[in-house]
Amino acid sequence: MANWVPFAVLGASILSLLVAAELAREVLATDPGSERIREISREIQLGAVRFLSEEYRVVAIFIAGLAVLVALTLDRGWMVMLCFFFGAGCSLGAGYVGLSITTRANSRTTNQASLDNMGLALKIAYRGGLVMGLAVAGGTLLGIAVCYLVFQVALGLFDSASIILGFALGASSVALFTRVGGGIFTKGADVGADLAGKVEEGIPEDDPRNPAVIADNVGDNVGDVAGMGADLSSSFAAAIIAPIIIAAGGLVYRALGAKGMILPLAIAAAGILCSIAGTFFVAFSKGDRPERSLRLAVLGAAVLTTVAAFLLTWGILGWKNIGLFWPILVGIIAGLGIGATSEYFTSSSYAPVKRMARASQTGAGTTVIRGLSESMNSTVIAVILVAAATGIAYYTGNRVFAGGGIFGVSMLAIGVLSSAGMIVSIDAFGSVSDNAGGLAEMADLGEDVRARTDLLDSAGNTMAAISKGFSIGAATLAALALLTAYAQATQLSSINLVNDKTIVGLLLGVMAPLAFSAHAMRAVERAAAAVVEEVRRQFKEIPGLREGLPGVKPDYSTAVGMTARTAINQMIIPSVLAVVVPLLIGLILGKETLGGFIAGAIAAGFATAVWMVNAGEAWDNAKKYIEAGNLGGKGTPVHAAAVVGDTVGDPLKDTAGPSMDILIVVMSVVALLFVPLFTH
Repeated sequence: MANWVPFAVLGASILSLLVAAELAREVLATDPGSERIREISREIQLGAVRFLSEEYRVVAIFIAGLAVLVALTLDRGWMVMLCFFFGAGCSLGAGYVGLSITTRANSRTTNQASLDNMGLALKIAYRGGLVMGLAVAGGTLLGIAVCYLVFQVALGLFDSASIILGFALGASSVALFTRVGGGIFTKGADVGADLAGKVEEGIPEDDPRNPAVIADNVGDNVGDVAGMGADLSSSFAAAIIAPIIIAAGGLVYRALGAKGMILPLAIAAAGILCSIAGTFFVAFSKGDRPERSLRLAVLGAAVLTTVAAFLLTWGILGWKNIGLFWPILVGIIAGLGIGATSEYFTSSSYAPVKRMARASQTGAGTTVIRGLSESMNSTVIAVILVAAATGIAYYTGNRVFAGGGIFGVSMLAIGVLSSAGMIVSIDAFGSVSDNAGGLAEMADLGEDVRARTDLLDSAGNTMAAISKGFSIGAATLAALALLTAYAQATQLSSINLVNDKTIVGLLLGVMAPLAFSAHAMRAVERAAAAVVEEVRRQFKEIPGLREGLPGVKPDYSTAVGMTARTAINQMIIPSVLAVVVPLLIGLILGKETLGGFIAGAIAAGFATAVWMVNAGEAWDNAKKYIEAGNLGGKGTPVHAAAVVGDTVGDPLKDTAGPSMDILIVVMSVVALLFVPLFTH
């Protein structure tokens, strides 16, 4: 069976891309709506493409420089460089294709909502997101499968796994810029539009008079579609390659042979196919309960993947090694558990968000205090889940064969990310739904249409919280897998906490996520301030804009361009430092210090990401809970306090928090790839 598995994996990845192409065709074949809807949608499309093009130019310069470093410093550096370029290209391509479809699916979703055809509106929004999900998962797996077939199967190189790691570095490099830059753009535009529009001018959200409203909708796409897609592409690549590297040497290879290298590929392929099958739960939905349909799709994909993983582990490794299925199962359960925890702490259906809303009755200060308390408390369950999963994986792996514990730990991330396509899909669905609501408002389609799009948007907010929980857990487990591979490659049998070098590295590692977050938050503040000034300028200088006189339109493109430039300028320094810092620590302070650094960064980054994301999502939903008519509703001091909490939470949940995912993965990949420089 093992001989043809890599070719089957290649076929599954190609099938994923073909399904994505067919879904894109179906989405584009539907009616995009009235001329007014199409006009606004085109503005969003052009803004998104403009930002992505400018961002990709900066990314290309960084990739070229890093490629030279890889080629000149590593053994078989030119081979690693080829994989590096391939990984970067797959990530760039998936982001561009996904963004192109989601920015066109928004108008079609709005049009079906205006016709009261909620079943089709749900399907279009979901299929638009699914194109991105399948492009990310299929493109990433296709790239890794090709690299494996070339360097392991065709050339038979003993260090093929280390060469393929270049693919993960390429995907991670793109993800770092896309996630950070997109996050700064989306929240700079969102916060700026709200402060200048809703607060200063007293106009509704998504009011077409607001010059920043298009930038706000563009931000939803570049942050939650391109950013999340690149983020999970990076984690997915790391989760597949880390166990391949571990299986390629030492006790694991002696116990499993090349079959241990093939299993991660097979599980990833099965997860993609099961994600495609899970879409049928949405295909037959009437659209009246979108959250239920999307949850069933996620759970259905997880159950199918569990069954497939058991059969594949048995078929590839044999019954003797079936115990290695348990780490995969535990990873799937941990991912679902972290997602469910995020939903509990961020949904207005549950007590934590209602407590935060009630705290707004005594002012913005108590809103912020309660939000911080609830979100920090949410880290407890998430950390326990990851810790328990790691312990179980290590124990069950060692029960199969001596030294199998590190392979078991490396398979955890495969469990979580086996449904990577589904996770990206539900997150991108939220972006399409949010845009659809904005289009309904800007096109003045009436309160009844906005109410229908809000039903989808509400489901999208819930799914966004779940997907962010998934992505945080997945990135953490992928980074842990890379850390175990680093320990094996550097022959560190343990990370000794009484060693002064390790302690220094640990403390530096704990500091890194906080310093990175500080820069990201400051960048959002600067971008938002620039947006506010631009909106003020246009309301002052364009006659009749504030009054909404016929034929008077704001200059949307200037606001988009200014926000894009600010975001791109602000993303460069933290993105470069994420690569440079682990290199310098390894070269100057050695492999023990770097091991402690990565361990500290993973632990601190995980906890920081959880509380930041959950705080932001919860403050957002507490505000919406009040806007739904609870505790006095809109226009009250209670609502004003909740708006402050939401404003504080915006850069936490969509910029600083999600950036932790890619930060810890990038630093772990760099540490592992450049191991030869630290051990000579």
